[in-house]
Amino acid sequence: MEGNGDTRARFHLAMPVDDLVEARRFYGEVLGLTQGRSSDTWVDWNFYGHQVVTHLAPGRVDGIHNPVDGHDVPVPHFGLILSIPDFHALAARLRAAGVTFVIDPYVRFAGEVGEQWTMFLLDPAANALEFKAFADDSQIFAA
Repeated sequence: MEGNGDTRARFHLAMPVDDLVEARRFYGEVLGLTQGRSSDTWVDWNFYGHQVVTHLAPGRVDGIHNPVDGHDVPVPHFGLILSIPDFHALAARLRAAGVTFVIDPYVRFAGEVGEQWTMFLLDPAANALEFKAFADDSQIFAA
């Protein structure tokens, strides 16, 4: 890959929002992401080195939930795997901003393979986000 010399893969996700002003407030102020290019109908965000684009798309379809470790996990959702200190820093930032969690930060699969901190929340357009941090990163893809 040519360009800036960085060859790591990054994801790009385009997702619907029904209000760009609220998207700017949530992604920029609440999550603390840097805004990139934008227009009257979309905004690029630096999502920890990945590109998330919020596209104006009024109206949405409610997702479903699947049970995982005793919690109803919203589907679809997306998010990031963070370090444990970064996970707790983000959880504190979200609490300070008064964010209501769909699933409060907790340890999922405690004492099992794949033990992880996790939390779920919704953006203002009801897109579900999950942030997690594994106790042991070597278990991210463990069976």
